[in-house]
Amino acid sequence: MGLLWRSYGLFALFTLMGVLAQYEWQPKDAFDEIKVRFDKVNGDNCPILPPRDLTLPEESVSHLPDIKDVNINPVFPNRTALLHLHNMALSRAFFWSYILQSRFIRPAINDTYDPGMMYYFLSTVADVSSNRHINASSIYFAPNSSFSSSYRGFFNKTFPRFAPRTYREDDFNDPIHLQKISTLNTFYVRDLGAFPPDSVLHDYTVKNYHINEWYNLWLPDNVEKRHDTKTTYQVEIRYANNTNETFTFHGPPGADENPGPVKFTKPYFDCRRSNKWLVAAVTPIADIYPRHTQFRHIEYPTYTGVSVLEMDFERIDINQCPKGEGNKGPNVFADTARCKKETTECEPIDGWGFRRGGYQCRCKPGFRLPGVVRRPYLGEILERASDEQYYNGFDCMKIGWVQKVPIRWFRAPTFVREQYLNQYYEYKNFTTGPSSLHSHKLNINEVLKFILGVNGRSCKNYHPQDLMLTGEFAYEAQRQFENEAKMAIRLANFISAFLQISDPNEVYSGKRVADKPLTEDQMMGETLALVLGNTRIWSAATYWDRRKFPNRTLFAPYAYKRELNTRKFNMEDLARFNKTGEEYIDRPFFRLLKQRWATNFDALEKYYLKIRLRHNETGEYAQRYEHFPNFYHAATMDHGYWTTPEFDCKGYVKKWLITYAVPFFGWDSLKAKLEFKGVVAVSMNMLQLDINQCPDDYYEPNAFKNTHKCDEKTSYCVPILGRGYETGGYKCECLQGFEYPYEDLITYYDGQLVEAEFENIVNDKESRYETFKCRLAGAAALQVQFTILVFVTLFGWILLRRNQC
Repeated sequence: MGLLWRSYGLFALFTLMGVLAQYEWQPKDAFDEIKVRFDKVNGDNCPILPPRDLTLPEESVSHLPDIKDVNINPVFPNRTALLHLHNMALSRAFFWSYILQSRFIRPAINDTYDPGMMYYFLSTVADVSSNRHINASSIYFAPNSSFSSSYRGFFNKTFPRFAPRTYREDDFNDPIHLQKISTLNTFYVRDLGAFPPDSVLHDYTVKNYHINEWYNLWLPDNVEKRHDTKTTYQVEIRYANNTNETFTFHGPPGADENPGPVKFTKPYFDCRRSNKWLVAAVTPIADIYPRHTQFRHIEYPTYTGVSVLEMDFERIDINQCPKGEGNKGPNVFADTARCKKETTECEPIDGWGFRRGGYQCRCKPGFRLPGVVRRPYLGEILERASDEQYYNGFDCMKIGWVQKVPIRWFRAPTFVREQYLNQYYEYKNFTTGPSSLHSHKLNINEVLKFILGVNGRSCKNYHPQDLMLTGEFAYEAQRQFENEAKMAIRLANFISAFLQISDPNEVYSGKRVADKPLTEDQMMGETLALVLGNTRIWSAATYWDRRKFPNRTLFAPYAYKRELNTRKFNMEDLARFNKTGEEYIDRPFFRLLKQRWATNFDALEKYYLKIRLRHNETGEYAQRYEHFPNFYHAATMDHGYWTTPEFDCKGYVKKWLITYAVPFFGWDSLKAKLEFKGVVAVSMNMLQLDINQCPDDYYEPNAFKNTHKCDEKTSYCVPILGRGYETGGYKCECLQGFEYPYEDLITYYDGQLVEAEFENIVNDKESRYETFKCRLAGAAALQVQFTILVFVTLFGWILLRRNQC
């Protein structure tokens, strides 16, 4: 019995040692160091830790979006959330710069045109509620630089400090939600400028305030020598009464300037607030300062505040692959992947966030996967493997005989050419022009020739029905234009929140007054900021329903641009088109959304707000808003409507446009129930989409599905991002059991080259399309098994001896 217990003990000991030593083959690296620093800080100990422990190295976030490259190089899926953060910060800075200077459009009166406090609060709420990737939004004003209309007798005076901030609160234990489930729809809103004047600890302008990097990136703005140092932007405005005006305002730096308009902070721990590791995008807000002097020669443009948008550091994908071409720049996690460098190379994939395994190990040129492996090795599997599994697997096999890439091209024999034309019969008998869109099987070259050939001059030669495509030609527009749609949702969320929460007739105690109703300048600025803040948005509009905007029957500010990279924009009030059939309320998407949301609003999302605002003009301390907590209902992505592509021949932007429209809501006149108030719409250029020629399920609405030219017997099609609305946006990877036979720097056939060579066959020209096939793996290897060689030699020797006998 004792022997049995000792055996059990030894077995348990060996098992424990095996478990503890399972990952000893993995040496500690930069990820482990950052992870230790990340886990060290929490909401309980952050107030007593030194400032150096509350930040991570700047290189912890690599491949930051650069506005100079947005329209040149593709933005990959693992950086679309950071790009949206970048665009949102830029858009908000443009709006605040516009609205703070728009007082020069209106006549001077003994009042202020500035938005009230609730406008600032609800604006930051909408930034966070419209996108779950954004964790916090705030506006920090420099001392005595913010003006407000929220207090009586406050003309020509400023707040000592003013910084409205909203962050997403974890509400799983909130008494509002009985289900005890985190909804991510509760927001904590606070004016960070509300603190006693003698409390330096709460002054956000101090350098060490919660590791204050966002404020010091742009402020204080010390203008030296020259006064006019801020970039100007021009807007040509046409009002409903057909009067015109050109307004020039100062804003953030331009995309062509150095530094650009957006700066990113190091990852920092948001101590005593959201208690999360955050990364912020910061953009300056410009204004003419000092104000109300009546002497313009002493007023000069300066940065009076910053717009700060923050996101959770854990949501940002890290890149563990080694540095190289296309993977340059500072990156603390570089070369921490577990790929075997002798035979494989690292390729990052998206969706992993701040954890190991966000990559895959592909075979190097000259190597292939074993016959029992179908796809590249996933990094997550390598990271979890034991030492025995790692050292005995995850390798690629060397290709024994590698061919040179053919350099001589030949015309394909007639029977070969006919064989391909019979297989791809749409290239033998095809139609041109608009008729090519309605063929049973599309000739992609003729379809794209028609679509790309339509412009502002030639569009008049086609029937209007020919300029309207089906949704199949905008496949994946919802995914590729998701960030642009979220900016429209942000504005719709803000208008819904303001109409449902802010009451201009409410009476407060003391000197505080309620916010005024929304003004034309505010709606024009909000609409214009959508186009200014996102280069992929060509036009944006806020369509108000009849008699829903204060003191206006119809009101629809429409902002657009004529060129891609420009500082000149246009604004139209579409209410001036009031003839029957020309009114914007008759547009199909407006009527559809109005009918859809005529009576039932149960499907709308409900957002809860906990607002703490200042006690008085000087701040003193933060107190609860009279309605605490508060809530509003607003639309989400699923509640909007995507239009089919249409060439806007009679409109202002003569391009193939895809429009996303989302409704906004407010209380009726009795405040008894919600009602439809209007629509926010943004339009994008369809030609900025990436088309997908690879096979897909039968129910996927893709007009170009399965139009690739890969050899399906030996290879399969994989889409490539960034190729745009042209053919060849894919690569032909070898199937399992096949190998790439050429001595090359890649291990696949590029789709653009495949399409070009196939076109040569169609036109009966010299082509090498026949060589774009993978080879049976191992069939041409110049290596022999030793056992087989001995057996053959022995068998031959026996036969020789028998013949001699």
